[in-house]
Amino acid sequence: MRKLLFLLLALPFLSSAQNADSAWIVNNYIKKEVYIPMRDGVKLFTSIYIPKSNSEKHPFLMTRTPYSCAPYGDGKFKNFWRNHYKEYLKEGYIMVTQDVRGRWMSEGVFEDVKPYNPNKKTNKDVDEASDTYDAIDWLLKNVDNNNGNVGVFGISYPGFYSTMAALSNHPALKAVSPQAPVTDWFMGDDFHHNGAFFIMDGFSFYSGFGKPRPKPTTVGPTGFTFPTHDNYDFYLRTGTLENFAKLMQDSVAFWKDLYSHPNYDAWWKARNDRNFVQNILPTTATLEVGGLFDAEDCFGAQNLYKAIEAKAKNNNKLVLGPWFHGQWAGGDGSFLGNVQFGSRTSDWYAENLEIPFFNFYLKGKGSIDKIAEANIFFSGENQWHQLPQWPPANMQAANMYMEQNGKLSFTPATAAKSSYAEYVSDPAKPVPYTEDVHYRRTREYMTDDQRFAARRPDVLVFQTEPLTADVTLGGPVVADLKVSISTTDADFVVKLIDVFPDDFEYPGTAVNNQRTAGGGYVMTGYQMLVRGEIMRGRFRNSFEKPEAFVPNQSTQVKYTLPDVAHTFKKGHRIMVQVQSSWFPLADRNPQKFVDIYHAKEDDFQKATIKIYHNDSKIILPVLK
Repeated sequence: MRKLLFLLLALPFLSSAQNADSAWIVNNYIKKEVYIPMRDGVKLFTSIYIPKSNSEKHPFLMTRTPYSCAPYGDGKFKNFWRNHYKEYLKEGYIMVTQDVRGRWMSEGVFEDVKPYNPNKKTNKDVDEASDTYDAIDWLLKNVDNNNGNVGVFGISYPGFYSTMAALSNHPALKAVSPQAPVTDWFMGDDFHHNGAFFIMDGFSFYSGFGKPRPKPTTVGPTGFTFPTHDNYDFYLRTGTLENFAKLMQDSVAFWKDLYSHPNYDAWWKARNDRNFVQNILPTTATLEVGGLFDAEDCFGAQNLYKAIEAKAKNNNKLVLGPWFHGQWAGGDGSFLGNVQFGSRTSDWYAENLEIPFFNFYLKGKGSIDKIAEANIFFSGENQWHQLPQWPPANMQAANMYMEQNGKLSFTPATAAKSSYAEYVSDPAKPVPYTEDVHYRRTREYMTDDQRFAARRPDVLVFQTEPLTADVTLGGPVVADLKVSISTTDADFVVKLIDVFPDDFEYPGTAVNNQRTAGGGYVMTGYQMLVRGEIMRGRFRNSFEKPEAFVPNQSTQVKYTLPDVAHTFKKGHRIMVQVQSSWFPLADRNPQKFVDIYHAKEDDFQKATIKIYHNDSKIILPVLK
C-alpha cells in the first residue's frame, strides 16, 4: 500500500519531468522525413531528428526497424523523453529511425531475417547490411553539421538490424549495440529453442506481423482475434500445428517457411548471423546487451557476444542484467514479478554503460575504462560484477547428480545401475509454463514460483539440503540426462530453481502479509525459476538429422541451457525439475517420430519417461 501511495504521489512529478523534457526536445530539435535511395533504386522512409544548435558537429545514432518509425508527419516527435534516450538528445545527437525495406512507409519487399550476403557483386545484390551502408552514406552527405561518426542500436528485431549494420563495413560506423538481438531463430531466439517450436509467441506474433503489406502505409496490420483469453485452453483446443496453419491461412510467407524447414538446414543456417561476424571491421566497437530473464530472447545477446569474441577482432563487450525483454530501456529494473533485485539496475546500465559507450566512440567524450569486458548482474546476491571475461576465469564445471528419493547432490549417487525415476507424459494434459490463467505469454514466468509444477505427477523434482554456504553460478548450465522412453520421440525440459527458506521475507515485509515487488505474494518457500530450457529429443545427436528413439532403450540427452548469473544464498536449496512439456510456450511433441508440423491428432500418444539416477546430472558453472 505504501508503494502504491508513493507512486501516486510521484506521478505528478514524473509527468512534469517528462513534460519538461519533451518541451525541451521539441524546442531544440527539428524533424525531417526523407526517402533515402538504396543502390538498387528502392527508397527507405527515414525520420531524422536534428539539433538546432550549431555550436558543435553532431554524431548520428540510428535505429532500423520493422516496427515503424512512427509517429509520421512533420512536427510529430518520437517520445525520446520516456527513457534514457533523452540524454542522447541533450548531448546533441542526430537521432535517426528508418523503416526497413518493405515495412511501413518504405518501398521494396520485406524478407524476415534476410540472410547476409558476403559476396555482393552488383547493385542488385542487396541485404540489410548494404541497406545500412547506403543509409549511412546518404546521411553523411546530406545532413549538415555532422561529425562523421555513426552509431546504431536496437532492441529485439532492431537488434538483428544492428548486427547487420555491424556487417555493413561502413568506415563511419564506429559503435553498434545489438540488444536482445534476433540471432538464430532455430536454436534459441523467440520461435524455436533447441528445435522445439515456441507456438505461443510464433502464432500470436506472426498472425499480425506476418501479413503482407502491398504498398507503403502508416496503418499497421491487425492480429488474430482469440476466442478465449485463456491461452492454455486455446492452444490445447486448437490442437495440431496443421490446425494453426489453417487459422493463419495462406498469406503469411514466413509461417509457411517454418513448416517447410523442420530441421536445422541450410535455410536456417543462412539466417544465423553468428556465421558471418568475422566480417565485422576492427574499427567498429560492439556492445551486446541482454536480459538474463528475457522471455522472448535470452539467447541472442549471449551467443552473439561469444561468436564475435571468437571470430572478430574488434572491441566487443557484453552486458547481462536481470531484465525482461527491453527492460533496460523501459522500467527501472528493480524487480521482475515477485523477485526483487535491490536497485534500479536499468538506470545504472544507462548511466554507466550505454551512454558512455556511445559518447566515447561517437563524440570522443569521456572514457570507457569503466566498461568491463563483461558487465553482469548476479541475482540472488543482487550485485553488478564487472569481469575481464565471460564466462569468468574462475568458473568450474560441477556435476550435480539426480539421486533416489528426489535428492540432488554434488556427490555421485550410489544407487543400483538400473535405478530410475519415471513419469507419464500425456500430450492431452501438458505441463503448463505458469500457474495462472493468462491471455498473452507473460514476461514474469522467467522468475515465477515453480511450486505448482512440483506438485504434478508428470514433473520430477530433485533438491539439495539447505546450503551451508553461498553457491554462485556464472556461465552456461548443461543438462546431461540418461533416459529411456516408451515411444519414439519426446521433449525434455530441465529447470534450475532457487528454493527460498521457509522463513524468507524481503526487507520491509511481514510474514504472511508480504509486500513484494509484484504485489502481495507468499515468498516463504518460493521456488524461483533461475533458468529453464527445452530440448526436442529427436535432435539429441544432430539438429540437421533428427533421430527416432528406440522404445525402452536408454540413451543420452545432453544440451546446454542459456547462461546464468545467480547466487544461491546460504540456507536456500538448489532444485532441478524435469518434465516433457512446457505448454503453451512450446508446441506439444506427439511423442511419435513424425513431422510434427504435419502431425495428425491420432499421432499424439502418452509416453513413459525414465530418468536414470546414476547417469543423469546437471552441470553447473560454479565460481570458485
